[in-house]
Amino acid sequence: MSETGKQRGAAIDLSAVSKAYGSFRALDDISLHVEPGEFMTLLGPSGSGKTTTLNVIAGFTEVSSGSLQVGGRSVVGVPAHKRNIGVVFQHYALFPHMTVGRNVAYPLALRGIAKAEREARVKRALDMVRMADFAHRYPSELSGGQQQRVALARAIVFDPPLLLMDEPLGALDKKLREWLQLEIKRIHRELGTTFVYVTHDQEEALVLSDRIAVFNRGKIEQVGTGRDLYDAPATLFVGRFIGDSTVLRGRPRGDRSSTALDIAGETVTAPHRHAGDTQPVLLLRPEKLTIRRPGSDRRDGHNRLSGTVSEAIYLGSGSKYEVRLRDGSTAIVRSPLTDTSFAIGETVELCFRGEDAKLLADDSTADTTLT
Repeated sequence: MSETGKQRGAAIDLSAVSKAYGSFRALDDISLHVEPGEFMTLLGPSGSGKTTTLNVIAGFTEVSSGSLQVGGRSVVGVPAHKRNIGVVFQHYALFPHMTVGRNVAYPLALRGIAKAEREARVKRALDMVRMADFAHRYPSELSGGQQQRVALARAIVFDPPLLLMDEPLGALDKKLREWLQLEIKRIHRELGTTFVYVTHDQEEALVLSDRIAVFNRGKIEQVGTGRDLYDAPATLFVGRFIGDSTVLRGRPRGDRSSTALDIAGETVTAPHRHAGDTQPVLLLRPEKLTIRRPGSDRRDGHNRLSGTVSEAIYLGSGSKYEVRLRDGSTAIVRSPLTDTSFAIGETVELCFRGEDAKLLADDSTADTTLT
């Protein structure tokens, strides 16, 4: 985040915000602080509360309880059109009868900006999204990616201190989406405006964000950088939602001071002793597991689990294996490209260090990761 961003963007503070629809609580007592100029992504499966949070900030949905401040002032009860916030939706909502230039100029005309200044601002906004050569075209003459860039230009043309984006790239193909992610990242860096971005795509969140707020069932499970969430998930839900993972359910061996677990009929060493009331769960990232043939290159201090290869996928830069363990659970291994490969049905051994695993409390809601 640049110093410019800290000066131009607006801070956001949600404190104990809830939103209820009858007995259903779409948001359940959430609190979140967004720094001025920060790129904050709201990430989670469908129905988790991320879009409701965006709509609360925008003023399209009123809170049932709690407080909301934008730029240091309360906006509870302030209508959306008086909040001076830019919004970009997945569906571009461009006026079909207006040219690109007139579409982008529309927010300025509403604000009574003089024609000469409107033209200068429109040109600057279209230059920023690399659409200046299309100012005289109509939306029907543009591709989906071009229309989305026009929608972005219209949202930033009046210099809002806060820009909200709701799944803006969801309808685009993969290559175009990846290119526009980098464009949005560049525009955020140049503008210094606070961005709040909603997506269910974890990779998109990791590419774009300064920090990510992970939502689940109307609550925020964890807020942190992409590295924080991947390397040190606070809950099993976060560990499963961010990136690929292997979840091993075990039973403690010995008393509470023991760091040994029984997993799939074999003893492994946990990163620390388990002190919770629920059964412990070990979460491992695919790159932390090493796949070997039984008995080969046995290293002291490494945990070992036996299994059978159930899937082998060539990824170009390496291979991905799914290994079925003795208890029926599946481990995911990502292996760099080497001369050694493993066939479906082959018996293998998985090795990992105890310190490379994350010990978490079990949670039945963590399995609800469909988007």
